[in-house]
Amino acid sequence: MLELAPAQAKARRAPALGLYVHVPFCASTCDYCAFYQIQPTAERVSGFLAGVAEEAGLIGWNRPVDTVFWGGGTPGLLSARALTELGGLVRRCAGGRPQEWSVELAPAAVTPERLAALKDAGVTRLSLGVQSFQPALLEALGRQHTLAQVRRAYERVRAAGFPSVNLDLIFAIPGQDLPAWRADLDEAIRWGPDHVSTYCLTFEEDTALFVKLSRGQVRRDVEKEAAYYTEAWERLEAAGYRQYEVSNFARPGHPCRHNLNTWRMEEWIGLGPSAASQFGGWRGSNVADLDRWRGDVAGGRRALIDRVELAPRLLAEDSLVFGLRMNEGVDVPGLSARFPEAPWESFRALAGRLVEEGLALRDANERLRLTLRGRLVADAVGAQVVEAMAETAPAGANGFA
Repeated sequence: MLELAPAQAKARRAPALGLYVHVPFCASTCDYCAFYQIQPTAERVSGFLAGVAEEAGLIGWNRPVDTVFWGGGTPGLLSARALTELGGLVRRCAGGRPQEWSVELAPAAVTPERLAALKDAGVTRLSLGVQSFQPALLEALGRQHTLAQVRRAYERVRAAGFPSVNLDLIFAIPGQDLPAWRADLDEAIRWGPDHVSTYCLTFEEDTALFVKLSRGQVRRDVEKEAAYYTEAWERLEAAGYRQYEVSNFARPGHPCRHNLNTWRMEEWIGLGPSAASQFGGWRGSNVADLDRWRGDVAGGRRALIDRVELAPRLLAEDSLVFGLRMNEGVDVPGLSARFPEAPWESFRALAGRLVEEGLALRDANERLRLTLRGRLVADAVGAQVVEAMAETAPAGANGFA
């Protein structure tokens, strides 16, 4: 069932199709991380690989996969043999080697054997979770790797010859100041990755960091966050990294295509516990529990959590929320033609207000982009979009009145 027919393998079409595999294994839990993860054992890894194969067998692979992303957890904790097995499964699902294949790696898990397995599988892009080059800040995040491990991992990845390498950095860490953030940015630039992701630290519920925040052991400084954002944007742009999304910068030819397709509300299939899918007219997530997920797929069930029908209004709203986070902005006429049932008059009124307030620019073709000021408050703009798209649509608009 996983093999594509020759006619299907030749069919290249829109929308793009992505494949996300959630590998839930971590040696330890970082203080800020809210993603589903467990410690690996031989039995758990074996069960996970079997479950992914079972789940993939439940899907009607009606066209080739364009992009693949392995996240976690720490996919790099799998052995070289397990990575090879999972890679073979992905190629069968994808109908060959996808155009882009990204894998997240923790620096401490990078070995020549694992890199060789990933390279042989067809992986084109690696993302190293560096977070900071400063030991005290790594400790504040609960990260287990050392600067020496980061350096060794990056040198090994580069020596292995992967076409694209990303470094993840985090700012607004407790104990961090602006000079320390500048130092991390400068060090990343000196290393010369193809892509840099910079994320503002968030305090997610059910994390050790959130507990510290609630006890007053750490605090969030919202005013400083804007300075951290602009420092990253200015320094990375000056070094040749073009910002293409609020948190992401790339040299020419190196944006993450998988994420771009996701933000543009294309289709993707998620495999593994807690993985989300948007495919075949619905969106949903797998249960965030390895054993329960295995039970679901063994029973022929998948993506049962938060499963919703992809109504045009929902897709229009998400296309705007995520699209405005991208520097390219949103093609309002194109989206209104794609999703005519959505309340576009309400959104256009909001767009006018954003332009008047200096938060957005609108060109002659009605493409709307956030300004620098707008990108600094992208989350607040997104909330306004949701509110505007909740307005009552004109009567007779396919049941949305």
